[in-house]
Amino acid sequence: MKDNQPLLEPYQLEDLTLNNRVIMAPMTRNRADNLANVPTDLHVKYYKQRSGAGLIITEGSQISERAVGYINTPGIYTEAQTEAWKKVTEAVHEEGGKIFIQLWHCGRMSHPKFHEGNKPLAPSAVNPNEKSYTPDGFEDTVEPKAMTVSEIKETVQEFKKAAQCAKDAGFDGVEIHSSNGYLIHQFFNKNSNKRTDEYGGNIANRARFFFEVIDAIIEVWEENRIGVRLNPSLNGTFGITATEETIPTFDFIINKLNAYNLAYLHLSEPFTDVSEIDYLVSDIAKHYRPIYKGTLMINAGFDQEKGNKVIKEGHADLVSYAKLFISNPDLPNRFEKNAELADWNEDTFYTPGAKGYTDYPKLQQEPAGK
Repeated sequence: MKDNQPLLEPYQLEDLTLNNRVIMAPMTRNRADNLANVPTDLHVKYYKQRSGAGLIITEGSQISERAVGYINTPGIYTEAQTEAWKKVTEAVHEEGGKIFIQLWHCGRMSHPKFHEGNKPLAPSAVNPNEKSYTPDGFEDTVEPKAMTVSEIKETVQEFKKAAQCAKDAGFDGVEIHSSNGYLIHQFFNKNSNKRTDEYGGNIANRARFFFEVIDAIIEVWEENRIGVRLNPSLNGTFGITATEETIPTFDFIINKLNAYNLAYLHLSEPFTDVSEIDYLVSDIAKHYRPIYKGTLMINAGFDQEKGNKVIKEGHADLVSYAKLFISNPDLPNRFEKNAELADWNEDTFYTPGAKGYTDYPKLQQEPAGK
């Protein structure tokens, strides 16, 4: 069976051996419903249930108080958060799993209600005109505060500190969330970055913050324990409107990433139909596989058949799954058995509690007491 399913083959992620190539994608689930944004015992159970993934990438976890953009999301910048995440990593490792944490700064995709009435930070004072999930429900975003150079430098150090907390918590590595319209992606995009200093203008300047973050984290982690996530053809969502410079910007970034020995590059296929936009790329894996020389992970819209196909055709090494892992905690096992997949309940994606989080059964229920 495995002979016909590249997804189920082991993969050597530098010095980490992954049992398969079915990766659990980072997914915001809003279960850290406490004032300290600390992971709970529910998080421990949730990730332990999914330890059969070749690699788990956790939900985005804010690197500082200034990075918060949604309610009930866990952080990775305080001692309490670090100690709580330690329980998660220990549980996953006990099951033979591997786990990276995604380091997250929402930037302008936030709201003053998370920042004592202050405007959220961003490259420039440009409202994304989106919704922020606040304690009072979804509310309109506001014009953010353009970061000073000193605030940019401070934020780089916040990423570094969070990376150290992740190491202290026992994670196998970190993924830098530089995707989906959040802070780092805001620096890439010409519509959200109107700066005229060394962090704005040409492509190299708009990528500068991203590479400063990578270089800072390398002071904490080996390069081969750092992954990055990018969404090159994102358009018309998460506040991002693509331009003619979008793909040249990502071509530049991904070419430059070849100078690093990273764990992986995690790319998303377009979230919306961009086939009629001649300056965007519809097939991200096929476009970037010849450009990027390291491990390439692909995400968005893959099922079992498409996942096996993209690896077999050589366009990616790993495939990350999101919603399928919500409702199928034992997803690789189900792929191996070609078993029926359970449906997810979108009504419980972002709600507190165990319902729709830890109550999806595996194919065979574990013995009581395990």
